[in-house]
Amino acid sequence: MDVIKIILIYLAVLNVLGLLLMGLDKWKASSHRWRIPEIHLFIVCIIGGSLGCFTGMYLFRHKTKKWYFRYGFPLILGIHLVLAAYMIGSGRFVIM
Repeated sequence: MDVIKIILIYLAVLNVLGLLLMGLDKWKASSHRWRIPEIHLFIVCIIGGSLGCFTGMYLFRHKTKKWYFRYGFPLILGIHLVLAAYMIGSGRFVIM
């Protein structure tokens, strides 16, 4: 398996995980159960699950009133997209 496939699988898994964590935390909040710490949500977002976390935030309407989620998740997603565009544009990351 080449490096590109490993990176794409890694990103897919993290984004699905981010989406599921946002949904699970929303369910736990509405069920008055133990919650997922906010730092864990941000860690998943920072290490590559930004699209999943951002999508989950609006899909489940969860954490949208907290400014650090409302602005933090899109900012991290934007940074990830700029880095990906740079890597693809510079020829360092070629998808075949």
